[in-house]
Amino acid sequence: MSFKFTEFDEKMMRRCLQLAQNGMGHTAPNPMVGCVITHNNKIIGEGYHHQYGEAHAEVNAIASVKDQSLLEKSTLYVNLEPCAHYGKTPPCSDLIIEKRIPQIIIGNVDPYAKVAGKGIEKLEKANRKVKYGLLEKEAWYLNRRFFTFHTKKRPWVILKWAESEDGFIDIIRNIKSKGTPAWLTNEQSKHLVHKWRAEEQSILVGQRTAILDNPNLNVREWYGADPLRILIDPDLSVQSPSSLLDTNQLTLVFNYEKSDKKENLEYIQVAPDESIIAQVMDILHERDIQSIIVEGGAFVLNAFIKEGFWDEARRFIGTIYLENGVAAPKIPGKPYYSKMIDETKLHYYFRDQALNPTI
Repeated sequence: MSFKFTEFDEKMMRRCLQLAQNGMGHTAPNPMVGCVITHNNKIIGEGYHHQYGEAHAEVNAIASVKDQSLLEKSTLYVNLEPCAHYGKTPPCSDLIIEKRIPQIIIGNVDPYAKVAGKGIEKLEKANRKVKYGLLEKEAWYLNRRFFTFHTKKRPWVILKWAESEDGFIDIIRNIKSKGTPAWLTNEQSKHLVHKWRAEEQSILVGQRTAILDNPNLNVREWYGADPLRILIDPDLSVQSPSSLLDTNQLTLVFNYEKSDKKENLEYIQVAPDESIIAQVMDILHERDIQSIIVEGGAFVLNAFIKEGFWDEARRFIGTIYLENGVAAPKIPGKPYYSKMIDETKLHYYFRDQALNPTI
């Protein structure tokens, strides 16, 4: 079913998307949702979902309306279908009905099985006028992690790497001697990467990167929660005092040898005759992890690309020439868009080229 929307409707939905984005990094596994309430084409209330487990956007928006009597003659805009089930909070659709809000305009229908049209159905049964599908594409992009998790039954996968001007991600290094990794970008890029880490639920590297670089995989250069660390280490080659095994941060080690758990460190044994990446995806889905950023190394990144487990890639290209080294991954297609970070190029790729990342 398609509905007609006005220019004002579109403007209000864009405001919903702006508000929703304030919840980035705090709402998972819930989606990011913003809500605007208008009366006579003037905004009388706004709200967004601040934190998982706390009040939803509609609740906050309704509470912000000073003159509650206006709600009976208002329009509520929200980028995702109001929930109809009891979870951490009561159903938003019930509150909308209780407050006698007559018209509701929605961006996306919720794919989550407990909602999936039930919120709209409940509102319509209460004789509320409901329209949906406004800025559907932009609203989907905002909550691409949430939608991918519920439709594809796996996290949204972001691949990230930096390479030299001539296409290498590192010099050739030996695991025994290790050596110093090549620094290919700049401080601004480093801060941006830590911001990205704060926005995603998990971060993954392979055993070679863990041994050679001894990464912390935290957000020390940005404000926010540290992501769940994931290490692919089939034969348990990574040993203490590796930073990834320090128990300072929740860490999963996928391997073929053992299952064990102590403090913040958990070893998960997987089958050696099946794709380890597919098994990681399945287990993360079981644990409500909706997004993952894969930071290397080249072998792991190429494996994700080869097996088709990627949705987005972020590729830095520095100004340094290495002349020889570890070849950078090859991503199919052309960049969807690009930007400069000082002298470093940053290219964004999307596996689904129909995506419109501009909100």
